[in-house]
Amino acid sequence: MISAALRETNFIFSPSATLYRGKVRDVYRRGDRLLMVASDRISSFDHVLPRAIPHKGQILNQIAAHFLHATRDICPNWLDANPDPNVAIGKACAPVPIEMVIRGYLVGHAWREYRAGRRTLCSVPLPEGMHEADAFPEPIITPATKAEEGHDEDISREDIIARGIVSERVYTQLEDYTRRLFARGTAMAAERGLLLVDTKYEFGLLDGTVYLIDEIHTPDSSRYFYTEGYAERQQRGEHQKQLSKEFVREWLMAHDFQGLEGQTMPEMPDTFVDSVTQRYTELYERITGKAFMPAEVQDMEGRIRGNLRGTGWEVSYPK
Repeated sequence: MISAALRETNFIFSPSATLYRGKVRDVYRRGDRLLMVASDRISSFDHVLPRAIPHKGQILNQIAAHFLHATRDICPNWLDANPDPNVAIGKACAPVPIEMVIRGYLVGHAWREYRAGRRTLCSVPLPEGMHEADAFPEPIITPATKAEEGHDEDISREDIIARGIVSERVYTQLEDYTRRLFARGTAMAAERGLLLVDTKYEFGLLDGTVYLIDEIHTPDSSRYFYTEGYAERQQRGEHQKQLSKEFVREWLMAHDFQGLEGQTMPEMPDTFVDSVTQRYTELYERITGKAFMPAEVQDMEGRIRGNLRGTGWEVSYPK
């Protein structure tokens, strides 16, 4: 039986707050404060899929909190509190409009570019003779513009600075944080028998200080391989066993959808929706070492409203 899912929220707060609905999160802003509700929406190829995935928002929110707390010694981040399994409250930063993508292995978009014969990505040279899922000699940073709508686009370090998106000083700080965060995530994954394959980080500025914002090391922003059997699978030329959202992309591609104009989004059957929930649950338990405890789902908005009492975010609607 498929559990209920949180598709969206429409809270009205007192004092009032503005609402921005992202692909996954409903973001409420009041002055220099943010409240983010991680919904159960799922996106792929820059499109939100018609069906929501039960418990996905809770899992994302709790994994992100796990890693944000574990990396505060590397760089400051936006998170202050998690009053509800699906909710995060913290600082409102001015977002830097680029995603800092870092790749330890040749997969996904990088592999598709490589297979097409390209040997540079974001002006970063790629070695010859690589195969899908091979490890790079060292992780590479391949930034992407953060698009409001449509597909994000690759961009080089040089173009970021030349266009004045951020100063060279700030970009150097972003690269440093990106490499250090990826190293910490890699070490934490290794302790759990996983390889952190690639990920993206988003940053913002507040009073001149760079903060890590949004989520970190979740299956929506990262790929993981299983360490056990990785070398043997590579040697045999087999696909790697992974924990990530990539299997959703693969399912969509198998049903002739890659987000291109004229393509029709396929409807996910119950069995596939249930398998996505199971994958997300497995990743939560594998990466955190904790058993997943599903939150109450019969009245999710009521639960959130109750958990927000006393936080300064009083919901006046729905009652």
